[in-house]
Amino acid sequence: MTPEPQSPYAAALGERIHDLHPRLQSYFRAIPEGSVGIGDGVFHRVGTPRRWLWPILRVLERRGVVPACWEREVPFRVENRTIASRAIGERTFHLPRGPWTMHDAVTLTRRGRLVDELGEPGLIAACFDIDVDEGAVRLTSRAVGFRLGRLRVRLPRLLCPVVRLTERFDDAQDRQQVALTIDAPILGRVYEYRGDFRYRIEPFDEKESIG
Repeated sequence: MTPEPQSPYAAALGERIHDLHPRLQSYFRAIPEGSVGIGDGVFHRVGTPRRWLWPILRVLERRGVVPACWEREVPFRVENRTIASRAIGERTFHLPRGPWTMHDAVTLTRRGRLVDELGEPGLIAACFDIDVDEGAVRLTSRAVGFRLGRLRVRLPRLLCPVVRLTERFDDAQDRQQVALTIDAPILGRVYEYRGDFRYRIEPFDEKESIG
């Protein structure tokens, strides 16, 4: 018998997962094998208005980490899968200049923290604490690093940005809300996106997608 897939989020939360809004419980549990979680929505704002950062962000954009932009009302689609106890996500932003896809893979550390590796192949990694606040999930980064070939480099605390992600469910709108911010020492807010979407889990046939 094939073992049930494990979600790193559910493992990190433990019993706290029952404190989440029921719709978020479904979102953060494992995606069954042969299925995919799909969300369609709109980012009401995404990127940074600090244009001097865009040349740096374009390097990250080419690796599927974050897009270099400052846009509003950007349609997007998220596709989630659980593979070998990793939460694999692809978020396609339909920017005015064309579609762009963010890649990430989330795993669980032995200390019960989450590590989100961003990019294709992985370039940036952030270690997160996870908490529940009034039915919402809150992630706060403890460390951020990057990969140089086979070498992983952790940014010193004095230079390390803080990444915060909040996922909540709005019953009135019947939509899931997501908000991410990145704040750097001295500079302040250097990146963000926030929006809302509707989410569903449906069967996925890999052979049909290839064909």
